[in-house]
Amino acid sequence: MRLTAFNVKQQGQVKVLLVGLLLAAALSAGVMTWQAMQKDFETLDGSQYRWSEFSGEWVVVNYFAEWCAPCLREIPELVAFNADKPADTTLFAVSYDPLSKDRIRELKNQYQIHLPLVVPNEKMLMPMERPPYLPATFIIGPDGSVKKTLMGEVSETLLKETLTALKSQTL
Repeated sequence: MRLTAFNVKQQGQVKVLLVGLLLAAALSAGVMTWQAMQKDFETLDGSQYRWSEFSGEWVVVNYFAEWCAPCLREIPELVAFNADKPADTTLFAVSYDPLSKDRIRELKNQYQIHLPLVVPNEKMLMPMERPPYLPATFIIGPDGSVKKTLMGEVSETLLKETLTALKSQTL
């Protein structure tokens, strides 16, 4: 009789252990799903990105504003750079001001900003602080850190030369 009572008690413990393992697995799956759904930033076209996706690549981030004359002057240079950028490089433009998607779309059309435009919001995560003045361009290296900050107006040539110089330092 003791053997039967022991078996019942042991079966109960096994059930508790199995339920605990199932709960732990469900929690882990939930956390992994939540992490997979997180984004660092989103572009106007609805694409969502995490900075970890750019590991091993160079990323150029340009902050601009409609009220910034040098920012508007450099847009054609950024568009030209984007059209002929190195294969391992991505460019994003970010509105300095927190604007709606509709307003960013208007600016894109008005100023012919043919670039991936980041939708600025409080959840946006960038590897740099918001710049103190404009225009500001940041070059993020393959390790995810800011390698160069260019304050002031940039040109296609300046961006290409800066990237070439930075790449030669990392070899």
